[in-house]
Amino acid sequence: GSSTACIVVLDRKSQMLHSANLGDSGFLVIRQGSVVHQSSEMQHYFNTPYQLAIPPPGQAGTVIEDSLDEAESTSFSVELGDLIVLATDGLFDNVSTEQILKELSQLEDHSTESIQHITDSLANLARAHSFDPHYVSPFAKQARCEGINITGGKPDDITVLIAVVSEMGEDLALENNGDV
Repeated sequence: GSSTACIVVLDRKSQMLHSANLGDSGFLVIRQGSVVHQSSEMQHYFNTPYQLAIPPPGQAGTVIEDSLDEAESTSFSVELGDLIVLATDGLFDNVSTEQILKELSQLEDHSTESIQHITDSLANLARAHSFDPHYVSPFAKQARCEGINITGGKPDDITVLIAVVSEMGEDLALENNGDV
C-alpha cells in the first residue's frame, strides 16, 4: 500500500508550527479569516502525489516509492486564535480555499461544539461535492489545466481536523474522519 503524509507539530512555548508534508494531503493556517500559510501539494504529475509506499514482492522499482526525505518541511510562527486546518485531498480536491474560508467564517467561537460543527460541515460539504457530477471542483479545474475536460467532484477519502492555537492548558482539536 501507499500513503501521503502530513505531520504538524505545534510548539506552544515558541508559538512555532513545524510541519513535514509529502503528497496531496496538507494544511492551512487561517488568521482572522485569511490564509497566512499553507502546505504545498507535491505531485509527480497530475493526480499522482508523492507517497510513502511498500511495493508488493517483485515490484520494487516499478511503482512510485517516495521517501520521507523528500517531504516539504516548514516552520511558521503562529498567533493565539489561529486556526489550523489539516485535511486529506478529499477536502482539497472538492472544496476550494474560498469555500473553506466561508465555512470557517461561520465559527461562532472556539468552543468544542462550534469547532466540531464546522469540522463536520467541511467534511460533509466535501462529500456532497465529491458525488456531484455537475460541480466544477478544484480537482476538475486542475484537470482542465492539464487538458483533461472533466466536471464533477472526486470521490476519495475525506479527513478533516481543525485545531485552534490557544493558551497553554486549553486543548481544542476535533476531527471528522470518514471514508467516502
